[in-house]
Amino acid sequence: MGLACPASAATDSTTFQVTATVVSSCDVSATSLSFGAYDPVATAPLDGAATINVRCTNGTSYVVALDEGVGASATISERRMTNGAQTLTYALYQDAGRSTLWGETSGTDTVAATGTGAVQAHAMYGRAPAQQTATAGGYSDTITVTVTY
Repeated sequence: MGLACPASAATDSTTFQVTATVVSSCDVSATSLSFGAYDPVATAPLDGAATINVRCTNGTSYVVALDEGVGASATISERRMTNGAQTLTYALYQDAGRSTLWGETSGTDTVAATGTGAVQAHAMYGRAPAQQTATAGGYSDTITVTVTY
């Protein structure tokens, strides 16, 4: 009678590392700000609003700045939409009360935040002062949004 021998299997194992480096990164987009129909005879300013969307790596500090636009002689406090040589002034603000201008001097008139990894919406408020002497027609400007991180 033969005896059954248990079968034995040989094994070997090892380990290896899995690595990645998460980099600080940001992406920005903005909706257009449309003031609609401006009536130069009206006594109240014309207000509008838009949104700047920023998505940065979780924990990444960033600053959102807005330049003065492309209108001739524009400044942060008096941006200029143009129609040929004609201009229509307006300003951009960080708050709904339109008391804090939004510009490009870090620590003074920019918006600072810390990324969460999700899109963070920053409301932007515009105001075109009443009773400007602009001629009838379409006016526009282009603002550059810069996110520094």
